[in-house]
Amino acid sequence: MLTKEMTGKDCTHLFKSAYENRYTWESNFSGYEGRCSWTDGEREVEGSFCLGQDLKATVKGIDDEKIHKAISSQLWEVAIHRVRRSFEQTHGKNTFTFGDTNEIGSEVIVGGKNEGDKYRVKNDVVTMVYRHIHGNLIIILTKDVTHTGNGYLSKSYSSQYLDPISKKDLKGKSFYEDAFIPLFKGGPWVLSSRSIYQEASEGSIMNKQVFSFSELTSINSKQD
Repeated sequence: MLTKEMTGKDCTHLFKSAYENRYTWESNFSGYEGRCSWTDGEREVEGSFCLGQDLKATVKGIDDEKIHKAISSQLWEVAIHRVRRSFEQTHGKNTFTFGDTNEIGSEVIVGGKNEGDKYRVKNDVVTMVYRHIHGNLIIILTKDVTHTGNGYLSKSYSSQYLDPISKKDLKGKSFYEDAFIPLFKGGPWVLSSRSIYQEASEGSIMNKQVFSFSELTSINSKQD
């Protein structure tokens, strides 16, 4: 539990531990392939995909350009977060100090290269990301995670894009529900489904999309 006496003190150890507790793929990751589908509850589209060792996704059998791009984007977005980079590579030019604490976790205030960014950490999990990216402010709140035995994967979370100056909401808050499975026993964990939706003011779900990935096999080993 963070105490007031700790506010302003260095917390690099806390953030580094949570950073290194994220699940990432081994350097010998060879890529994988399988079937893919997309639905908005009214329409369903199916095809196949391949995600190469270079993390580039190829989707086949889907003619709708918007859906084709959406599936490729989800595969790439998940894969890019599985790349293993050392703490020093990513955050070597930053400093980290304790802020306040709440039910989401202990606040980590970033100084140095990425000054203005913030995180929260709870139980060795990064539960909040508050980052300035490409001229926008993005806030990600993680509610639940999947423990793989070799690091955690975000399972239930939200993301919101804000104007960095006015803090005005730019896109509306999106909610995500992800499911992951290992490709084979002891193999890399990959996405099997992702639901993305927004909530209307009365609490109803809107704009829901579900991406599903099945019959997944490693490109090289073809293990089940």
